[in-house]
Amino acid sequence: MFKIVEKRLLAPDIWLMNVEAPRVAHSAQPGQFVIVRGPEDGERIPLTVADYDREKGTVSIVIQAVGASTRKIVAIGQGECLADFAGPLGQPSEFIHEDIESLRGKKFLFIAGGVGAAPVYPQVKWLHEHGIQADVIVGARNKDMLIIIDELRKIAGNLYISTDDGSEGFHGNVTALMKDLIDNRGKRYDEVVTIGPMIMMKFVALATKEYGIHTIASLNTLMIDGTGMCGACRVSIGGKMKFACVDGPEFDASLINFDEAMRRQGMYKNKEKIADHRCRIGRDQ
Repeated sequence: MFKIVEKRLLAPDIWLMNVEAPRVAHSAQPGQFVIVRGPEDGERIPLTVADYDREKGTVSIVIQAVGASTRKIVAIGQGECLADFAGPLGQPSEFIHEDIESLRGKKFLFIAGGVGAAPVYPQVKWLHEHGIQADVIVGARNKDMLIIIDELRKIAGNLYISTDDGSEGFHGNVTALMKDLIDNRGKRYDEVVTIGPMIMMKFVALATKEYGIHTIASLNTLMIDGTGMCGACRVSIGGKMKFACVDGPEFDASLINFDEAMRRQGMYKNKEKIADHRCRIGRDQ
């Protein structure tokens, strides 16, 4: 059993949990994920690592309660335990294998949408700890849905915020803000990392291709089983079939077939709605 030592609400239906998991904390790297099972009768789901503390032996995850399984997990309180917390799994972010001096010569931009700010945080933190200041864009529908802003502001070279309704920061989406930074504010980037909704990452990839910027996208939202056995996260990368959970979750965005990935992502929506409805009924009784 894995104790939840901290639980706090970040935004409507979005929770942060800090979990005691010394073995996972010792080995975790930016870009990786864990398999979490809330109650004993719960479903196993993959969640990207949002932070880790090797000394304290804790790992942070951020959960948006959007379906039956995630609602069961966020119903567990601080001081209580998760049934399973396995990992780290998946491939770490590719930049951690690069030469540090080479990395220091690059200009990084991270683009996060919604809950994507959570897995962006450990990547920016890792770079910051190695003397590399990356710029970050965080986008959301409105200011109430922005998360991890204060934490990112402490470690980012520059933090830029965009909201669809203009309630905070740039009025518009993250792609428009990126173009504004490059076209109107004299910014230059060698590498972009984007994490968020699939449609957002698709348009970020299309935009960065115009500028010739190497771009990495995380397909963490495509994963279900997290081990490659279910096959649900199959995706075409440069015409070759890959598994997001085993080969990724991060890939060269210019090679991802986003349309195929979005079709696959929508395959189980109706079943999830039915399960979530049953979960809500059971909770309210």
